[in-house]
Amino acid sequence: MLSTRHDPILMFTVIVSIFGVSVVMMLALNPPIIHENLSLRKPLVGSLFSLVCIFGIFAALFPKHCSSAFHYRRGQMNFDSHQVLTTSKGHHPNCKEFAAHVIHINNHILCAACTGLLLGASIALTLTTFYFLGSWRFGEMSFSVVLIGAIGLVLGFFQLKFRGFIRLMLNTFFVLGAFLILAGIDELAKSLFVDLFLTALIVFWILTRILLSQRDHWRICSNCKSPCEVGEKRKEGSVSAA
Repeated sequence: MLSTRHDPILMFTVIVSIFGVSVVMMLALNPPIIHENLSLRKPLVGSLFSLVCIFGIFAALFPKHCSSAFHYRRGQMNFDSHQVLTTSKGHHPNCKEFAAHVIHINNHILCAACTGLLLGASIALTLTTFYFLGSWRFGEMSFSVVLIGAIGLVLGFFQLKFRGFIRLMLNTFFVLGAFLILAGIDELAKSLFVDLFLTALIVFWILTRILLSQRDHWRICSNCKSPCEVGEKRKEGSVSAA
């Protein structure tokens, strides 16, 4: 992950996120002894997590400051008597510094992170239907499910260190990891309070992942010496969220 020394808000979210993962593992190792028998627990939690997935799918399809086209003109600006044309591909600036952020599929250029989040949210939404709204169970595998989920989630935070399809897969694992943590702990704890706490924690993890991505985009544009409209806007604090 990126350095957070000069961003107290990001530092706070990263620390809380790490603490949240620690709490998850403690819950997996020592789940509550007393279980609840609320018949609406799983449908309620499943519905809430489904809303998170649906929102994630919508955000991945229509990211902030993004056009529906894969290649479009953002504008022009004068610099040292030259016309600098700013374009965007995969909703990132058409700049070599952002090459790691996009993937090429056929003749299209897509944002690797958004595509991974879209894939992960779609799969998680399907699995949520099977587990929370169906009869799917993990049984004795619940702890392993939580452990795999935690690993996938943590790897997702490090997606900025990779490029292309690896970045796509890590973002997919990030979302699937959140589902596995929630479902695995639900199987172990059978507690509405714990499930609601984890759902809120998942939203917080998503926020942290967005802030890390924003910081990375700002860093790239701040270190770039090539003039462009997107870079200037980001240096002024306007950054994309995905």
